[in-house]
Amino acid sequence: MHGNSAKLGFPMRWMAFCVFLASSFFLGFAAFGCEGSTGADSGSKNEGSAAIKPAPGKSNEPIKSLPQIDVSELDDFSRGIWLDMVNELLSPCGDPVSVARCVAENRKCKRCVPAARYVARLVDDGYSRDEIREIYRVRYDESTKVKLSHKGSPLWGSPMAPVTIYEFSDFQCPHCRIAAPYLKKIVDDSNGKVKLVFKQYPLSGHPKGREAAKAALAADRQGKFWEMHDLIFKNQDKLLTANFEDYAKEIGLDLRRFRVDVKSKEVELKIEADRAEGQKAGVDSTPSIYVNDRKYVFPPEQLVEYIREELDQ
Repeated sequence: MHGNSAKLGFPMRWMAFCVFLASSFFLGFAAFGCEGSTGADSGSKNEGSAAIKPAPGKSNEPIKSLPQIDVSELDDFSRGIWLDMVNELLSPCGDPVSVARCVAENRKCKRCVPAARYVARLVDDGYSRDEIREIYRVRYDESTKVKLSHKGSPLWGSPMAPVTIYEFSDFQCPHCRIAAPYLKKIVDDSNGKVKLVFKQYPLSGHPKGREAAKAALAADRQGKFWEMHDLIFKNQDKLLTANFEDYAKEIGLDLRRFRVDVKSKEVELKIEADRAEGQKAGVDSTPSIYVNDRKYVFPPEQLVEYIREELDQ
């Protein structure tokens, strides 16, 4: 469990980040950012959940073992913590039954086995009990689910892919530049199982970020968003003096159409719509990553493993 993500070749961090969000709970994408607003979600144990109930005719005694789950990498102490947590945490399907009982009694919720494996990984990674409760809540509680749309947004990968990564990004943010090729590589290596949706989130302190967003969306109107995306990030160190028409020429755009589109009201409205969607979802820094309508709160190097877990569900 613990060592798998380190073998994937991802950088340990792509966020050095300008502003520390002191109220943030995690040391992942959300922990630091170029711009801070709200802190990470907080919640108490089993917040908003029904009391745990046994199945008819079944005992409510804690489950002592789950042979269905491989926890061979956990030592005895960690295994005890894991058993405590899966007996406490509720089924990811929202049923008033613990994850452990859901697995032991082969309940109809098919997400319980992956959830039990997930908790084992969190224990193995050294998270505290309170941290595990919060991380589990962010991934599975209905109150932390956000509704994001890919309609009208640039998409990389297969539209039918079962896992969707939403990236709220700013072309002037250096951390977004570092993230960009890794996110595309995850999609490319997924055999059609992952898609990336790009959301414009130019920060107020990055005026060139908004100009770049307009140029990218204007290119999108000619079917070349990703070519412009890559070129802008490649030349980010020259962004303050960039001439986006030169970029448009380089990728073969119709310049007359590009000049019209880059100043159009539709492009401006798309940027504002993406920002509003991000603010509603709790975006507080860039890049902010969501996977299947859940905020991704781990370090970048764990994203591939997180996606594997999504596919397992």
